[in-house]
Amino acid sequence: MQTPSYLTPEALTAFIQAALAEDVGDGDHSALSAIPAEARNRAHLLIKDAGVLAGVALARHIFAFVDADLVLEGRLEDGARVSYGDVAFTVEGRARSILTAERLVLNCMQRMSGIATHTAHLVSLLAGTKARLLDTRKTTPNFRLPEKWAVLIGGGVNHRYGLFDMIILKDNHVDYAGGVRQAIEASRAYLAQTGRQLPIEIETRSLAEVQQALDAGGIDRIMLDNMAPAQLREAVALVAGRYQLEASGGITEETIADVAATGVDYISVGALTHSVRSLDMSLKAF
Repeated sequence: MQTPSYLTPEALTAFIQAALAEDVGDGDHSALSAIPAEARNRAHLLIKDAGVLAGVALARHIFAFVDADLVLEGRLEDGARVSYGDVAFTVEGRARSILTAERLVLNCMQRMSGIATHTAHLVSLLAGTKARLLDTRKTTPNFRLPEKWAVLIGGGVNHRYGLFDMIILKDNHVDYAGGVRQAIEASRAYLAQTGRQLPIEIETRSLAEVQQALDAGGIDRIMLDNMAPAQLREAVALVAGRYQLEASGGITEETIADVAATGVDYISVGALTHSVRSLDMSLKAF
């Protein structure tokens, strides 16, 4: 997996710092009060569910940030298929440090593994088509980095990371701008005036709006929102390969294969990040 641009050392550090500040505050008083400072122990990450593992690499960063002397020995890597009883890694070092890092590691890995598992399942339903699975911005505030990362581990594709790296003109943008053409023309003028180079995607709600987008031109992708498979096939024929097409809106595991079969290039599913079940796992002393 190619490292995405948002996974910088600075971004990882900022995420871990904020998460630990929320959890640890002025000190892990449970560990500080009960565990001698010189005590050294070990623990392993026990899988108690079936799915796709995600978050091992992030766990390495978390343990190292809490205590650079902690030693993590990996047994499984991100993307591995896991089942009940598997051990993902062991960690050894200062007992206080292991306990302080424990909950953040588990919170990240359980949710990331749930996202990766659901992503991998939906990707499997696209077999035999050219469609690729996209995530959305429907992420947990301050947790977008690991959630987007988990989608990649599960075999999906990241859409834009935030509002800053792509122009997506949704229905409200179109309505506020006065129409599809007006929204596109205003965005192109904005890019010219500011000297920015950003891709432009336009959301369409009907075949008439698809035609308006084609007439306006100067875009990179057309989103086909809440369209039934029959309408999607008409849109694919109308566009005829001139622009990438993304199907979006209410797509489930029951409907995704039919949507993919229409010939669209991408399918975006907000449920990848906003409503997944976390995988069960625990960090146990041994």
